[in-house]
Amino acid sequence: MPIKAIPTLYKNNRARVWFVSGAFIAVIFGLFLLQQHQTADRIPRPETWRGLTVAPEQRCAPYNRRNYPYSQSLEPRIVKTLGSIYSPYTGQVFTDLKQTNIEHIVAMSEAHDSGLCAATAETRRLFASDLLNLTLASPEVNQCNKGGKCAKDAAEWLPPLNQCWFAARVVEVRRKYHLTINRREADALEHVLAACDSTTMIGPAGAAVAVSTKSESPEGDPLGLWDDNGNGRITCAEARRHGIAPVPRSHPAYPFMRDGDGDGVVCE
Repeated sequence: MPIKAIPTLYKNNRARVWFVSGAFIAVIFGLFLLQQHQTADRIPRPETWRGLTVAPEQRCAPYNRRNYPYSQSLEPRIVKTLGSIYSPYTGQVFTDLKQTNIEHIVAMSEAHDSGLCAATAETRRLFASDLLNLTLASPEVNQCNKGGKCAKDAAEWLPPLNQCWFAARVVEVRRKYHLTINRREADALEHVLAACDSTTMIGPAGAAVAVSTKSESPEGDPLGLWDDNGNGRITCAEARRHGIAPVPRSHPAYPFMRDGDGDGVVCE
């Protein structure tokens, strides 16, 4: 072979090597993309039911009742939504609030394990005081007695009365706070709701009760938001606990606080 032809042959071979290498890389990359696409297709999408994500309960952080504060001053407002001191679970009408407990329709520990364990302190507080999730019940029903609701979900406990209203309200509360629901509870609620002609609450003497909580939201009630011990006043300790200190005169909590020096700012 002439010496002058050697550089040309070298250049041609180098071009072939680059071409083959490029083609090989392109094939490998194409196979990689195909595999990624097939893998994505195999990943199951989250199951949903009535707008809720169906997933097992998960306690992503320890549950502490103190992380869900609410005030006993909510009781009169609950009575206002019900029309009387009435328990929709049993149909009982009481003569005194001392005969009832504030009842969370979706229990706080249940909500905690359904997503609120990762929520902010403010969201947990709002949940605990939200009238949408509150009603009244006798201590025998509210507490962890035999047959009591305690912290059970709808797969474990249903009220003797107003099951359709109860089931619909559980779904509504879970949607509002983006809570998950486990498969057993979803099945139990679907069994109830599928047979319902109406989800309106049945009140005393069988009368329908149109329950509205829109005008009674906790966002408009300073005591419902920040009076943790229910004494009708808001202390600096409570204000700091909820992250609203210092509290200026323009703040809705101010009228319920003591401004000792009269400078228009509390808890400086």
